Amino acid sequence: MNRMHTRRFPTPIHHDGRDYLTTGQVARLLGVKVPTVYAYVSRGRLTSARIDGVDGSVFAVEEIENLVSGRRGRAPAGVVERIQTRLTLLNGDQLFYRGRDVAELVATERFEDVANLLWDNDVDWKSSHAVDRGGLRSVIRAAGGPNARGLDLIRLTVDVLGARDPGRHRRESSAVADTAARIIGACVDVLDPDGTCATEPAGTIAARLWPCLTDERPTRRKIDALDAALILLADHDLAAGTIAARVAASARGSIYAVLGAGLGAFDGPVHGGATTLAHRFLADALDDPAAALSEQLYLGRPVPGTGHVVYRHRDPRAEILIELLRTSGGGDRRVMPAVDDIRRQLPDGTFVNSDFALAALALRHRMTPDAAETIFGLARMVGWTAHALEEYGERRLRFRPEGVYTGVRPGASPPFPPQT
Repeated sequence: MNRMHTRRFPTPIHHDGRDYLTTGQVARLLGVKVPTVYAYVSRGRLTSARIDGVDGSVFAVEEIENLVSGRRGRAPAGVVERIQTRLTLLNGDQLFYRGRDVAELVATERFEDVANLLWDNDVDWKSSHAVDRGGLRSVIRAAGGPNARGLDLIRLTVDVLGARDPGRHRRESSAVADTAARIIGACVDVLDPDGTCATEPAGTIAARLWPCLTDERPTRRKIDALDAALILLADHDLAAGTIAARVAASARGSIYAVLGAGLGAFDGPVHGGATTLAHRFLADALDDPAAALSEQLYLGRPVPGTGHVVYRHRDPRAEILIELLRTSGGGDRRVMPAVDDIRRQLPDGTFVNSDFALAALALRHRMTPDAAETIFGLARMVGWTAHALEEYGERRLRFRPEGVYTGVRPGASPPFPPQT
């Protein structure tokens, strides 16, 4: 910072190993007005950040130094401003939607009610089952037949319905919420294209979804467990799929584009696919859970469906769903004893997460092998919609990190071609 002493460099704020200046300090240092500082932000020349306990935006000192010295003042690659949200709070090992504990919501509300809470809207979900059967047939043909993954059918459904909706670019809150409800309803219908499974075609999402996933006879407690899973997985702050959805919304993509972006990031082994890995592990462990767990630990492999990047001692979603499965009745009676054995023998400090709990739900009630991933994807579409509604109110295209070029520089000698 010595090279800036001639500009009366102000005292910075030290936070997380970096030095920051307030907006006022930056304006005085640069000799401009505060609105000009924010104009630099909108043009990508500066990147704002937030620090708890400090009013307004702050700016990294090294960025200001670059700007003053004439170097291009863009932030390092991957740095974006903090995303403020009123949707989901992860507080310790608890999860809240708009200030309400998910444990309370599971006990008192339905999935549709929680969606309306997150969307801050009052959508009539009874109409969400209406869908264009011609469009669904197109989806099935494109997916390659009745054995396609549920997640593939969902992604194609979003694309087909978006292509056929002339009003897809409407961004009013009520229009977006209504459209999202219809999309989710259609995604349930596409899992049963012939209409031969649904016993309650105008019922709740959970009641309509159940026969699409299993031949086991539904009961109130079973439907409640599935409904709880949908609620618990509806949102989880800024996971990878949610970031992708918000980027699409920041570029003012339609709700179809937002959901498509979220599903694209979701469809991988470390996000949505983690439930499938947990399902495979638990399925193999049903007859001898101790041996299955011992083999994973002996080989030095992580146990699928355990641990979390945010929670430290317990995943509240897994705890709630596993307790509901104890009383859901019927199904494969090997599942809950295997779940208990595995949890009891996990190394100290390790706990099962929501992927494991979804796998237990699917196996307990003899659902299809990809049912856990399908449930997860359908549920999270509610959260992506809620984040899109927030992002539509923010500055456009605010997610613009700078790449760090490491290739051949212009004018440099080209590398020798590989020998044949």
